[in-house]
Amino acid sequence: MTSHSHQMIRHTVVLRTLDVLRVQRLTPHMQRVVFGGTELRGFVSAAPDDHVKLFFPNSTGGIVPPVLGPNGPTYPPGREYSPMRDYTPRSYDSELGELTIDFVLHGDGPAATWAAQATPGQQIGAGGPRGSNIIADDFDTYVLVGDETALPAIGRRLEEIPEGTRVEVLVEIPQADDRQPLHSRAHVNVRWLERSGISADQSELLEQALRELPTPAGDTFYWIATESRRTRNMRLWLSEERGVPKDWMKAKGYWKAGADGDDD
Repeated sequence: MTSHSHQMIRHTVVLRTLDVLRVQRLTPHMQRVVFGGTELRGFVSAAPDDHVKLFFPNSTGGIVPPVLGPNGPTYPPGREYSPMRDYTPRSYDSELGELTIDFVLHGDGPAATWAAQATPGQQIGAGGPRGSNIIADDFDTYVLVGDETALPAIGRRLEEIPEGTRVEVLVEIPQADDRQPLHSRAHVNVRWLERSGISADQSELLEQALRELPTPAGDTFYWIATESRRTRNMRLWLSEERGVPKDWMKAKGYWKAGADGDDD
């Protein structure tokens, strides 16, 4: 069995204030927001599935992030702190000083509500990424599995993956109009799975598609991101039924059914 070397890079956490530069509705359930500002200088995101923590205006419109100290983050006493959520940096252009983040619009969580009304000139807070988990680039095939919340990470990974790599992509979306163009120099096969009214936590489209996917020849890395329970079940199936080594997959719950969250 070939040994593939992953790399974990730690970053110094920096809290920043970001300015909204542009807003674009990509699909019925995806809003793109491009941020800028002088505080973006020095921003680093080394892996396609990095996460930044975003701090949204509180009920009075203020942005109150934690204060970083020797004992960890603390909040100013007597102030309502900002709601916070984790999101994937879809892209960062250091020359233009622009950070792009795609928001899934799915309900009334603080992030989705803010993103739906975002306009140029507004501000939010941001912290991180704290680290980057860089997956080895020498697997024969990569299998990317996720729902719409994983699309920013999937899209970025496809753009950054080495030319000629074989990639199988399984993406579950609410409806046909939520398909996005996915660009890559790799040899990519994308299968779009439309829930068509089925709730995202009750769907089994990804699980079925993964079971039906023939085992690729050679060494294969599996990346999975969707609702926590579904992610766990697919990880266990790959391990127990396909015998995929632990280091040959990364499975992360991007959200949890019933929780008040709208992370990416």
